[in-house]
Amino acid sequence: MLHPIESSVSAAARPSAAQQLEHLEDDPWHSGAACRSDEAGLFFAPSKEPTAARLSREEQAKRVCARCPVLLECREHALAQPEPYGVWGGLTAAERRVVLARRRRRDADLREASRLGARRIAG
Repeated sequence: MLHPIESSVSAAARPSAAQQLEHLEDDPWHSGAACRSDEAGLFFAPSKEPTAARLSREEQAKRVCARCPVLLECREHALAQPEPYGVWGGLTAAERRVVLARRRRRDADLREASRLGARRIAG
């Protein structure tokens, strides 16, 4: 999996951290977020960030998320959008992709189980 700074989207095409947070200003859950008092740069990767620096920054961001009263709302927002960059709800973009893939698999399994159950009842 590629990190956002390594993706095929050019740095110029990516919105800035301020732009990414700006569209959330009207969302009620966001007003209580712990990250509102922290620098947005902590949650979004700068261009060509070295791996060690990225990991350290992400861990710092996750520590802020861990004490956030709206962590779950933030995480669900990022999964529903889906937000392609940054730390949201204590998860990196790569971690969110894993969660989404697991949810898709679980939903497919549930649909299949339901289909098989309906077939048994009808049969």
